[in-house]
Amino acid sequence: MRALVSVSDKRGVVEFATALSNLGWEIIATGGTMTALREAGLKVTNISDVTGFPEICEGRVKTLHPKVHGGLLGRRDKEEHLAQLKENGIETIDMVCVNLYPFEATIAKEGVTMEDAVENIDIGGPSMLRSAAKNFRDVTVVCDPDDYAGIIDEITRTGNTLPETRLKLSAKAYTHTAEYDSHIATYMRKAAGLDEKLFLAFDLAQGLRYGENPHQQAAFYRASREVPYSVAFARQLGGKELSYNNIQDANAALSIVREFDAPFCVGLKHMNPCGAAEGKDLAEAWCKAYEADKVSIYGGIVAMNRPLTGEVAAMMKPIFLEIVMAPSFTPEALEVLASKKNLRLLEVNMERDDSKTKQYVGVTGGLLVQDADTHTLEITDEMTVTERHPSASELKDLNFGWRIVKHVKSNAIVVVKDGATLGVGAGQMNRVGSAHIALEQAKAAGATEGLVLASDGFLPFDDTVELASKYGVAAIVQPGGSIRDEDAVRKANEKGIAMLFTGMRHFKH
Repeated sequence: MRALVSVSDKRGVVEFATALSNLGWEIIATGGTMTALREAGLKVTNISDVTGFPEICEGRVKTLHPKVHGGLLGRRDKEEHLAQLKENGIETIDMVCVNLYPFEATIAKEGVTMEDAVENIDIGGPSMLRSAAKNFRDVTVVCDPDDYAGIIDEITRTGNTLPETRLKLSAKAYTHTAEYDSHIATYMRKAAGLDEKLFLAFDLAQGLRYGENPHQQAAFYRASREVPYSVAFARQLGGKELSYNNIQDANAALSIVREFDAPFCVGLKHMNPCGAAEGKDLAEAWCKAYEADKVSIYGGIVAMNRPLTGEVAAMMKPIFLEIVMAPSFTPEALEVLASKKNLRLLEVNMERDDSKTKQYVGVTGGLLVQDADTHTLEITDEMTVTERHPSASELKDLNFGWRIVKHVKSNAIVVVKDGATLGVGAGQMNRVGSAHIALEQAKAAGATEGLVLASDGFLPFDDTVELASKYGVAAIVQPGGSIRDEDAVRKANEKGIAMLFTGMRHFKH
């Protein structure tokens, strides 16, 4: 039995090749792999001794040879194949252990040149993997160091890998080369200014019991590269397995949390915030967020941008929650929440990252792709379009409300006072309907003056302003841009309300 070993990622390869050698396998290797194995004391055949041809072009050409690919592709069950191999002095190769040049890691480096990228495009490696994978009935193909131990165990027990194992490894190899080629194609198309194709590669993070409803099957996949504020890369410290709806809600909450630098807490239900607040510390932020809507937060999730302490955990413990997310949890907090066996605790990387990300939304038969809506304008007094200007405290609340309303389903209205939401109107078919919901919530909370209102889209009529004036709204922030902007401004002036135009909308359908 012969194994050809040629790896860029040398994790565990010495131990793997040693185990194969001890089981009686001949080891063939190339370049750096051969050097590493020989330095470990293994007897290794140089690939050039197999092909009868030296490595040329700085190693670009070494395994692209009939004595390699004939040895891999020749079928053992066909007499004519075996006769042709013998006639041409080709011996069969029973295993290929190959992983590829680090192309993705190379292009991720800052300042990488096209020349650097091109030199990390593997040619021989994918060719050997594909040849071996095609002939999986006879050849074992290995591209993942994590598979080494299982393969050695199987060969030790049975004398060779099992057919079902070789099929799985073949599928894995084709997946590996397809993903590798997609990275190269994406890089080259970007350099060439082409966008006619989109390749996406995600790894299975976990199977899910079901999707949005019990009759829907579902699974959760994560991107290959970790990003901050991501539930896909969160560390679960306790509680039940996440559900499909948990993941959706957690993602929505983390999108809101990333808007704030001051101590902040948000409660969320069905992908809309039900209470959000800033505070001088996390305890104050939690209290204000909870008081904003004690009813809706039941069975919801909470996210915060400061380490969860035992003090705050004790405040949260009596409330039924599905998930609590924070950048970290103190030992005291974990001890307090330990009795809530089903409560999911997620530790999330919340480091600032200004890199652009894409958002993908599936539609029947297609995929929508857009830049993620991560940019939020600072609301300044210069945006005022009315006679009355906002006070300093109102301006601060307008900034808070503007950062919240962009994450509420359109049509969206948020009412705020003192750095906390008092009312949230989400997803109504007309804007005045959303405003009525939010303003009624604020009124029920006993807030009747000095409120600010934020709208994710422009106010097409003066009706929302008229309604807001009856509930004690003192300032409004909206994108502007309606052909009837003058109506809204005129009504605001009539009612003594400050109105600010951002020139930027935040629809969220």
